[in-house]
Order: sequence, then C-alpha cells, then structure tokens
Amino acid sequence: MQSKFKKSYKFAVKTSLYITMYVTLLMSVFLYIFYSFNVLYILLFGLSTYIFSFVVTQYRVERFIYKRVKKIYDDLTLLESTSITNGTITTDMKTLTEEIDKFARDKKIEIESLKVREQYRKEFLGNVSHELKTPLFTVQGYILTLLDGAMEDKNLREKYLERASKGVERLGYIVKDLDMITKLEVGDLSLNAEVFNIVELAENVFDMLEMKAAKKRITLTFDTDYSKPILVKADKERIQQVLANLIVNSIKYGREKGTTEISIENLIKNKVIVRVTDNGEGIAKKDLSRIFERFYRVDKSGSRKEGGSGLGLSIVKHIIEAHDEKIYVESEFGVGSEFSFTLEKVK
Repeated sequence: MQSKFKKSYKFAVKTSLYITMYVTLLMSVFLYIFYSFNVLYILLFGLSTYIFSFVVTQYRVERFIYKRVKKIYDDLTLLESTSITNGTITTDMKTLTEEIDKFARDKKIEIESLKVREQYRKEFLGNVSHELKTPLFTVQGYILTLLDGAMEDKNLREKYLERASKGVERLGYIVKDLDMITKLEVGDLSLNAEVFNIVELAENVFDMLEMKAAKKRITLTFDTDYSKPILVKADKERIQQVLANLIVNSIKYGREKGTTEISIENLIKNKVIVRVTDNGEGIAKKDLSRIFERFYRVDKSGSRKEGGSGLGLSIVKHIIEAHDEKIYVESEFGVGSEFSFTLEKVK
C-alpha cells in the first residue's frame, strides 16, 4: 500500500458548488425583496460562500475518511500506522476501494501460499521421520538381536552386523544429502566452475553405473557418436552428481532390457541442453509437479527397496539452479521419461 494517496477535490468542488448556488439564490431573492439588488455584492457573496464551503467540506471529509480508514488499517494491521500518519488520505472513495481490494487480494494470496507451505511442511516432516525411522529401527533390531544371544553365532553375527552397517550407511546418505540441500538453498555450498568435456563426463558416469544397469539388463548409450568434445563451464563434480542421480533414477524405474540414452544438443549460441531419456515406467501427470520435492516418491512402496535417500531429484534441481540454469522434465506414464538441463557452452 502506498504511503500517500492521490488527493481528490471532486467531492468538495461539487458539494461547494451546490451549497453556493442554493445560498446565493436564496440571498438574491432576499435582497431583491427587502433591499436593493446589487450584482457585484451577489457575486462577491457567492465567491466567498464557495471558498468557505470548499475549504470546510474538503477538510472535514478528509478528516472523516482519514480517521476511519486509518482505524481500519490499524485494526487489520494491513499497514503500519507510521506509514499513513503523515500521508494525505484521498476523498476519492473509488481509489480507496481499489487500494483496499488490492490489499485483500494480496492477503488472500499470502494466506493460500502459507497454507500450501504448511501442508508441504507437514508432509516433509512426515517423510523425514519415515526415512530416518526405517534404517534406525533396522539397526536397532539387529543390534538387540545380537545382544540377546545371537552374538555367539559367528555366521549370524557377521550377517547382522553387515545389515546394520547398511542401515547406518543409508542414514549417512540421508544426512549428507540433507546437509547439501541446505547449503545449496542458503548459498553456502560454493561451486568450482571449470571448463570440461561433458561427453567425457557422461562416459565416466556410464562406466560407474554399468554394473548397476547390467543387473536389469539396461543399456546405457548416447543418441549418436560424439567424436568431438563438447566443452561446458560448470562445477564438474556437481554436474557428475546430477548425471549420476538422473541415470540411477532411470535404472531404478527402468524396464528389463530397457535403455537410458544421453543426448547433448546446442540450444542457443552459448548454451547446450543435456537430455537423459529412458523407456521405463514413466511418471503420471499428477506427480510431475512434485517430483523435485524432498523425499517425494512416485512409487510409494517399491522405490524404497532400491535404497537411496529419496533426495536425489531435489539435489539435482538445486545444483542446476545454483548454476543459474534450468531443468525440465517430460514424461508419459507407461512410455518413459526425459530429464533435461542447460549448461553454459564454451567455444
């Protein structure tokens, strides 16, 4: 809300004119009947009446509106009282109505936004609780079993300790990823930009995930033979993490004997777009707008069998946005998905 409003004299002008016309006419008739009629005196009387009426009307209406509107603002805390104390309140009620309507719309949007955030907060806390609870209870269960006597059995002891170790490892993933997202959001995680070959980096990620893909007989490939290097400027380690997370997801939700394909295309003069495409399960439309949320899972049950922190796509989004780049997703349920992101190209 503005601290000063447009000052309007329309009401005072018209009201003063009506008063002046009536009083002057009445005075003219009175003078004509009882005294001599003088046009000059009538004009002077009319002018003085108009000026007096205008000043009084304008002042009184302003004060009348000022007090009541200021009280509304103070009561509803829509505006700090200090911002209106020295301001001029308009006598144009249309302007005031528009300003109040604008405030009402803004507050409605703010309230709706707070409701959405509150719902997100509840879901987030519930998801964090669930994700931490599962490995904690797993570790606790195996340790208690060992303490209850299973420790004497060497084979059982080693098996339970290995499973407990995996549970602790998953806890570590969750805490590490949460810490990274927090740092990305507040800008504490610095990016070490350097020039590197994005094709070579993608090949390294393929090599790293080759065994994981082989378990589901998924082929990791490029859309074409990139014989020449494509140089980009970004944080190499973070972009590798982005590619790894996207490819791991494509394997996790991919079909047996499916494919995960990377393509790199020129977008504009100084930008390239990297696409990661698969022919897996795909994502339903209702889930597309939420897949980058922390701990949000398309498959509420099956995906947990694959492990991970549930923060992969959220981290991907934050890393790309930290580079001031964009990430996109297109998917059709039952057909497959394509995640793409832009990077700064180096000539």
